[in-house]
Amino acid sequence: MLAIRLPENIETRLGQLAQETGLTKTALVREAILEHIDDLEDYYLAEARARKNRKTISLEVVERDLGLAN
Repeated sequence: MLAIRLPENIETRLGQLAQETGLTKTALVREAILEHIDDLEDYYLAEARARKNRKTISLEVVERDLGLAN
């Protein structure tokens, strides 16, 4: 179970969409989360891994290694 507080404008939009579609607000929120959770996981997990593995490679080295340097 999860309870969240939404800004009034989002709550209003969600309520209007639910009324227009005949879907529940819960169903709409669930669908929105499922649509975007993959992107959130990709972003936050990549960010966490980047912080953990601080080793970086410069753009010049990458271009040279890929044969893209001028």
